[in-house]
Amino acid sequence: MDADTADGPAVFVAVDIGASSGRVILGGLTDAGPHLTTVHRFPNGAQFLGGALRWDVEALFDEVLVGLRLAAEAAARTGDTVASIGIDTWAVDYGLVDDAGTLRHLPFSYRDARTAAVIDAVHRAVPPERLYARTGLQFLPFNTVYQLAAERSLAGVQALLIPDLLAYRLTGERRTESTNASTTGLLDAATGTWAADLFDPLGLAPDLFPPLIEAGETIGTLSSPVADRTGLPPATRVVAVGSHDTASAVAAVPATSGSFAYISSGTWSLVGVELDAPILTEESRAANFTNERGVDGTIRYLRNTGGLWLLQECLREWSIEGPEPELAALLAAAAALPAGGPTVNPDDASFIAPDNMPRRLMEAVARTGLVLPGRRAAIVRCILDSLADGYARTIADAERLTGTSAGVIHIVGGGSQNALLCQLTADAAGRSVLAGPVEATALGNILVQARAGGRLGGGLSELRHVVVAGVTPLLYEPSRNPSRDPGPGIVPTVERITQ
Repeated sequence: MDADTADGPAVFVAVDIGASSGRVILGGLTDAGPHLTTVHRFPNGAQFLGGALRWDVEALFDEVLVGLRLAAEAAARTGDTVASIGIDTWAVDYGLVDDAGTLRHLPFSYRDARTAAVIDAVHRAVPPERLYARTGLQFLPFNTVYQLAAERSLAGVQALLIPDLLAYRLTGERRTESTNASTTGLLDAATGTWAADLFDPLGLAPDLFPPLIEAGETIGTLSSPVADRTGLPPATRVVAVGSHDTASAVAAVPATSGSFAYISSGTWSLVGVELDAPILTEESRAANFTNERGVDGTIRYLRNTGGLWLLQECLREWSIEGPEPELAALLAAAAALPAGGPTVNPDDASFIAPDNMPRRLMEAVARTGLVLPGRRAAIVRCILDSLADGYARTIADAERLTGTSAGVIHIVGGGSQNALLCQLTADAAGRSVLAGPVEATALGNILVQARAGGRLGGGLSELRHVVVAGVTPLLYEPSRNPSRDPGPGIVPTVERITQ
């Protein structure tokens, strides 16, 4: 499977940027399955700039260029040829670019509170029932449609979602990849095209977004300045992948049958099932399920739920108070606590913005009439119990609303290494959990590129069989004594949990 080009075996570059960190990963295929090498890792996070939470995309782009240069050097050392580049990031956020390509301002973060003032106005223009019937998107106060309503002016600009903005900076070509477009609240869930009838009542120009492109299509090739800075040939293609990182992660779920639920576990948790067509019923809207597009036109029917952001923010707060806490010890202590402790709703809007998370968790428990001790282990256990319970409820709701039955739960992403979370999920859901791969997003990104480059054929099933060949997930069965059986292994580092 190695020989591809006259210049050497083909390898692929995944630019994978999450809300907490970013990575540039070199990936290839061998007879033993896919292999990944991280060539560059860099921090990310929303910053208070100009009185608002924003993303420093200029710094992110510089880090991407550094990573591409390192990828080119690594490929040259092994005699490989970089065939293409794919970019995935978080969803909903965007940059506004004028005709000259100038960024109007640094993109807002979805955690900024500015949309609260415009939600009612959006719903007066297009009632929530109509929005859902057309777009199938769950209500979240930071959906792109609300962010656009909060802009002072959209005259003379196009909106490029974050991965599309980075691809534009690499190639000079403007496109909107469809999996991320489906998170805007402006894409027709049934047809996968822009819901043109929504733009005018919302005061949006019909060409606000660049044309749509599907995962696997070529966006363009590297501009000369980018080629000069990275050492990659100008002919290097930038390929659209599942640019919403969850779309890439779900594409790499190591499923051997069609009957499964998935949890893409990281800063956020995306919990659901895979469908061939959207569910646009009023019952589905009331349950706040979303119909986001996946690779190959699939529907990721899911609920965006609270995630390891709660734990990340606690760790950040505790590190301010003193030495950085040892996560493995905290998880072991949390696992030793008895079951039945207090829980919170991890989706509560009060947890969205960065602040003193331990205090907010204790306050949320107090509002239920219970007490969450201030001990760190108790707070960690509360977070993980709350997430596991939320996962189980969401999967049960997805089965009820779709009439399907998920035989097994796949947990992928950074949270798949948190053994306590995986075991608590198996206990709460009463079914088997398969944990891994951690690098599902990068794997999905690279597999789509490999197929676009002719290295692989077939559909999602064939891509997933490549993952199965190279990955052995950990199995967690429902425990007879869930309070004392966290399962094998404890996640070793904070970095692993925040990827």
